[in-house]
Amino acid sequence: MTMSLNCSTRRRLQKLNQISSVWEGDRRPLSTHKDSEVQGECILWVDGSQGVVRAMDVVAPESGPEAVVRTLLRAMEHPNSPAKPARPQKIVVSDRELQFFLRGVLQELEIVIDYVPQLPLINELYRGFQEVRNEYTPDLPSQFAEPLKKKALEIWQAAPWELLEEHQILAIELNQNDVGTLYASVMGMLGMEYGILFYRSQDSLRRFRASVLSDEEESPELLEEAFLKQDCLFLTFERTGGEEDEEIDIIDLADLPITQIQPSFGIIHPLEGLRAVLYEEEAAAVFLALAALARFISSKRRQLNAEVFPDLSDRYRIALPKNKTRKSVQVDVTVNTMPELAAELEAMAGFGHEDEFVDVDDVPSLGAIRDDLIPEDSFLSLGVISWEMVEHLRETATHFAQPGEMTSRGDGLPVILIQTSRPKAKNLIEAIQATGGLKGIGFNPGADVFGGDRYDLGILQTENDELFLFGEFLEDDSVHIAARKKWDERCKKTEGYCGLIIARGLMGASRGQPQLRDMMALFEARSLSPQDLGIGTLQLMPQFE
Repeated sequence: MTMSLNCSTRRRLQKLNQISSVWEGDRRPLSTHKDSEVQGECILWVDGSQGVVRAMDVVAPESGPEAVVRTLLRAMEHPNSPAKPARPQKIVVSDRELQFFLRGVLQELEIVIDYVPQLPLINELYRGFQEVRNEYTPDLPSQFAEPLKKKALEIWQAAPWELLEEHQILAIELNQNDVGTLYASVMGMLGMEYGILFYRSQDSLRRFRASVLSDEEESPELLEEAFLKQDCLFLTFERTGGEEDEEIDIIDLADLPITQIQPSFGIIHPLEGLRAVLYEEEAAAVFLALAALARFISSKRRQLNAEVFPDLSDRYRIALPKNKTRKSVQVDVTVNTMPELAAELEAMAGFGHEDEFVDVDDVPSLGAIRDDLIPEDSFLSLGVISWEMVEHLRETATHFAQPGEMTSRGDGLPVILIQTSRPKAKNLIEAIQATGGLKGIGFNPGADVFGGDRYDLGILQTENDELFLFGEFLEDDSVHIAARKKWDERCKKTEGYCGLIIARGLMGASRGQPQLRDMMALFEARSLSPQDLGIGTLQLMPQFE
């Protein structure tokens, strides 16, 4: 049954001045391509006598003919300038069903509704729209759009930044479409920006790093100029959604689920600047590089995890995506590590790994115990992991595993879990490694001299016999009492063996429940009694300004 206007609307429209004009009306898809990202349909009402568009709307393809009527009523009562409110004498459409629908809806408005096979004015407008659409360049060529995004997410899951620092360069030999070798620099080990820069030459790479190092104390304008003088293709990762949330800026992207990760592509060139569009040859080069890099990281993960950047090489045959005019093309791609260039770039920066640590003499201590090791706001818990998980972590811990000599007794290995952001977790692991490793984990009594509270203090002892505070627990806390009881029972079953797990994911969905992939290090150690620690009851003294 055809809908009709209500009486008040019909009376209001009848009061409008009726002009001797013929209006054309139609709805058409915004794009003629089925695979286009542009969706929706455009509704147009045009005054053929005056040659003006009175009203236009974009609607979903599934919307009914009522949408056409809504736009028509706006064309009558609230037209685009310079048109004035009015009723037309005649309406023409090129769709029979729409003609019959409008006749039923607009009865009593004294408007003639006719069918014509062609709408010359609207046809001309749409030709102009299509010319503008054809001039639009998509971010990625159609045949590479989905394959490139898929390869980018493979790279995200492979997480090369867990293995490679920015100066540890990989040479990717393509020898395809005037592209010889790309030099890949991986960003992300600091947990700030994640991505890969594919430099077209070693000279561009050296110049940029030299510029940044020399200008790091200079103005942002100089740094921006150095950035725009790079000659590289790039892949970067961002958070999807773009929500207005202050917390986004402090979240490590690595803590987010992959569904919230969005890859972006582009180039930087001294003469072109930054362009967030890849043309076909550029997209092909990035696709080959990403596909080869993903396979290289997967097959060489254990070797790349070594302390010294190794000399590695491998060759892969990669198939380029097909298109309508080209069959599948196989390309041989070689990936090499570049230890000598890595050493050169590291020397250019003027420091080694040892410089990253703070001098012990400059760090405040708490009596015989230091309290500067564990990052603030870390999540801390006492628990247990299965022996199967212990074996798995020994083999796959992202950054470090310090195995012990224990036998698999009891229901698992009692562990202290410290969960923080990925960069802080990495720094914590390196700090423990710098002391020679973890020797033991224990609990020691402490007392607040003025407040009267008594504490159970968690203590880490490193191989150089330094003591670090990792937690302060009230002795009358029922939750901690239960956790300590289980800890002592489990340590007794393992004959005094326990462990420390350092995990990432403080701000993500895995907070408090890290998955295996979040566990970056396992240090196996001995459980220590207060007698083993030999420091007596610690007096917690207030600090005065």
